[in-house]
Amino acid sequence: MNYFLLGFEHIIPKGYDHILFILSLVFLNSHLKTIFWQATAFTVAHSITLGLAMYEVISPPTYIVEPVIALSIMFVAVENITSDKPRPSRILIVFFFGLIHGMGFASVLTSLGLPENQFVTSLITFNIGVELGQITVIILAWMLICKWTHEKPWYRKRVVIPISAAIAVVAIYWTIERTLFLA
Repeated sequence: MNYFLLGFEHIIPKGYDHILFILSLVFLNSHLKTIFWQATAFTVAHSITLGLAMYEVISPPTYIVEPVIALSIMFVAVENITSDKPRPSRILIVFFFGLIHGMGFASVLTSLGLPENQFVTSLITFNIGVELGQITVIILAWMLICKWTHEKPWYRKRVVIPISAAIAVVAIYWTIERTLFLA
């Protein structure tokens, strides 16, 4: 099985919640280096919990993890509305949310069953696919929107706030949906 492709597809086209999370990171900060560091912190964090879950060191219940993932998306989107630039602590917040998202990824890989003799290789390959998916979303959003508009005086009012508000509304809906239907 191609775990690299599975990781990439978990972001594009299947990872709607993950895409919205990454977009929330992109729109508040137009500096690609900062965005890439945040995405990498996220990947490192989800790799940790994904590995722990796959080795059955932790077994987080889906009915808790999935609503919390949606809440993390809402949190970052709301932070975009209430802050005009990312706080230095954002990378730590993103890392923490990566730990939670990794628990959600675990359910995907657990259902597939990683081969015991290639567990580490499969896990790393999956995470590289996820990281490449994230980088693709970041570059596309930056090239299509941020590169051309982030220095405009209207960027925050016409781009960051409305898009972040829409992401927050979707995340609230997902939180409610996941709370009611996964419990």
